[in-house]
Amino acid sequence: MDRMELQNVNIKLDEESNSGESIEDSYTDITDPEKATISSQFANDDAENQKFLPNGFLGKKKLADYQEEYHPGTTSFGMSAFNLSNAIMGSGILGLSYAMANTGIILFVILLFSIAILSLYSVHLLLKTSKEGGSLIYEKLGEKAFGWPGKYGAFISITMQNIGAMSSYLFIIKYELPEVIRAFLNLEENSGEWYLNGNYLVIFVSIGIILPLSLLKNLGYLGYTSGFSLTCMAFFLTVVIYKKSQIPCPLPILDNSVGNWTYINNSVPMHLVMLPNESVNSRVNFMMDNTLGHTTGFEEAKDTLHTSGVEYEAHSDSDDKCRPKYFVFNSQTAYTIPILAFAFVCHPEVLPIYSELKDRSRKKMQNVSNISIAGMLIMYLLAALFGYLTFYGEVEDELLHTYTKVYTFDTLLLMVRLAVLVAVTLTVPIVLFPIRSSITTLLFPKRPFSWIRHFLIAAVLLAFNNTLVIFVPAIKDIFGFIGASAATMLIFILPAAFYLRLVKKEPLRSPQKIGALIFLIVGIIFMLGSMSLIALDWIYNSSSSKHH
Repeated sequence: MDRMELQNVNIKLDEESNSGESIEDSYTDITDPEKATISSQFANDDAENQKFLPNGFLGKKKLADYQEEYHPGTTSFGMSAFNLSNAIMGSGILGLSYAMANTGIILFVILLFSIAILSLYSVHLLLKTSKEGGSLIYEKLGEKAFGWPGKYGAFISITMQNIGAMSSYLFIIKYELPEVIRAFLNLEENSGEWYLNGNYLVIFVSIGIILPLSLLKNLGYLGYTSGFSLTCMAFFLTVVIYKKSQIPCPLPILDNSVGNWTYINNSVPMHLVMLPNESVNSRVNFMMDNTLGHTTGFEEAKDTLHTSGVEYEAHSDSDDKCRPKYFVFNSQTAYTIPILAFAFVCHPEVLPIYSELKDRSRKKMQNVSNISIAGMLIMYLLAALFGYLTFYGEVEDELLHTYTKVYTFDTLLLMVRLAVLVAVTLTVPIVLFPIRSSITTLLFPKRPFSWIRHFLIAAVLLAFNNTLVIFVPAIKDIFGFIGASAATMLIFILPAAFYLRLVKKEPLRSPQKIGALIFLIVGIIFMLGSMSLIALDWIYNSSSSKHH
């Protein structure tokens, strides 16, 4: 009789394990201390019961995998926000004034807010998919959704996007650091010394700063460097705002042959204003539109100034040049949307940062994303607006380069260039981390953590990127093309596709699924459009160069 009762109990247990009841609900009846520890790990999660547990019973092997992937997070909310903000920032902020010049202020603001909202929605899809898919690793979500094509699609997208980003940051170090050092040494031109060679400098920075930071075991430890990096970019933004009140419009043009400012057209009367500039011994006279009252007064002033080797130009159409435009449509306008979209790419870092968040829950990570993207949105808007209102249509695609039209040497701007270099350098380890995680997941899925492997993958990735930067400078354009596809995959296509595939509790005609489907279609159109624009630009440039 006892045997019959025991069999009935076993049958009842088997029925419960096959009834679709989730493992988190059945943990309350499990007395195994190891399983009880895992259950308590998520005791503080929000009302959505974010436990990242697949349905059904976990065997010992699955339980070990679960412990490996879902270790308790230790990184604070603030440090996580710093890391995600730093991953978003990058160097994209330097090109936003140029984007505003080619869209107009109102159209730019509309596009910027739209892309920020779409990026937040994408993070929402990714976080919800990670819950339903039971994984905090991008590649595993891809594998659960679409098998090996999804796994390798996620791996290739993350790797190509982040290698492209790392290469662009290293390019900035290669070309900007020698100029900063030369300016600090007050050298008129590059003397050919080894410490002015960008190839050597990018190697030294990679070995001395980037590699040691890349060897930290967890992303959370980089929160301090990310905070400092964001401080550097805040300093950059402050100077951009301050210089708006210091630089006149129309711009003075520096004549490098004599070290003075040259204007060419004298058809319109102007008045003199004084602007301090450390590139000359005394204050430099800048000419601004507005009349002196009589043309003869201007001619006399011009004659006097010409004797000191300075000629001036008044722009008769400067009223138009110095007036902000609110809607602009030209050949460059179409490039603005990709520039803005890529400025908010942080998705490869979202899940790694999430996995290390202390007392993590989907709601808490969404708040980290909200704060990070909102903060970067404000910085982007201010930097673009004040950079544009300083130079208007004269702004270049790299804002710092535009200031060289006005200053040969300025201590404040030199410090800004150094701050941007520091910020870019400290961003590289954040970008490297997801690539190493992807490689480890793909090649060593069941291996325990190894410091040797951790070091070797980081060293090989940095060596590969340095090789590209030093020997293949044209690779930057190629990575721009690849980045257009990889970034779009990470922002739009993969989160939406994974959501549609893995979130089964919502019907296909639900508003959530319809929204994800529309997001997927927009991503595909966006990717094809971006890649087509870049390809057409290549064809146009190559045909133009052949023609000349």
